[in-house]
Parts: sequence; C-alpha cells; structure tokens
Amino acid sequence: MVKWIKIFDNQYLGFWVLGLVLVVIQELPYMIMPLLKLETNPIMNMQESSVVLNVCEKILGSLCIAFMTFIVCDAKNIFSISDTKELLFFCISMGILLLNFFGWFLYFTGHQSVFVMLFFIVVLPPLYYVFIGLWRSNIILTVTGCVFLIVHFIHVLGNLKMS
Repeated sequence: MVKWIKIFDNQYLGFWVLGLVLVVIQELPYMIMPLLKLETNPIMNMQESSVVLNVCEKILGSLCIAFMTFIVCDAKNIFSISDTKELLFFCISMGILLLNFFGWFLYFTGHQSVFVMLFFIVVLPPLYYVFIGLWRSNIILTVTGCVFLIVHFIHVLGNLKMS
C-alpha cells in the first residue's frame, strides 16, 4: 500500500494493490461471459430506459473502483483484520462476493428471473464496495457505494421493465 497525498484525517490518495485485485475478482463473471454460449442474455441486451441514469451509474461504478484502489487509510496495511469490526466487514464482503458468484452461476445456467438479476447481479456488487469501504475505513467509498446501489437498482429495474 502506497500513500501519496493526505486528503483528510487519516485518508490518503495512494494505491492499494489488493483493491485492484478485489475489483478484478468481482468482475470475473463479465470476463467469462463472452466464452459462454448463452441462449438468452437479458443483462447484456436490455433496452436503455434512461440516459441520465446510465451515465450516473457508469460514473458511480467507476468512482467506486477508483476510490477502492486509490484512497487508502493511514491506519491500515495492505491486508488488515486487526479487530472484530474489520473481521466482520471483511467476512461480509467475501460473503457478498460468493453470493454474487452464485447468482452468476444461476444466470449462466438459464435461471434469469428478475429476482436473480436484481438481487444477485445488481444489488450485491454495490454492497460489496460498501462493505469493503467499511472494512477499510474508507468513508468516501462507503458513501459512493450506497449512492451507486440506489442508482444501479433503479436504472436496471427501469431497463427490465422496458424489456
């Protein structure tokens, strides 16, 4: 973990390599998807319901990735679970990731209900960022992840209603 410039309190502009690894792991289903021959793929073939929500969603998702990777806490090392709170938030993050992968498994095997898509594929990734933010004491990531969750859910729900 590298710290470059102090932003406020114990938050620094820096680089957390594990943050980048955690992003790549969460994005694995999107990397695998082109290799699969899915009969239907509603997530990738949705009609756009709102250009504004689409832009906001992309910006917020990108900010979550940037904030997770480039905002670091002075009190944290590269991997820290030094107290019960950190351990709890880390375990919740990993549980969310596993549930997300389970949802992608359902999706890839043809179980593409609105519930599967909205809960496992839409809600869980922003929650993953929220809980990583809580684990790492990264309030900027936590707040951005909460806003991303709301915008992402509303946007995809609107897209699904148009389909």
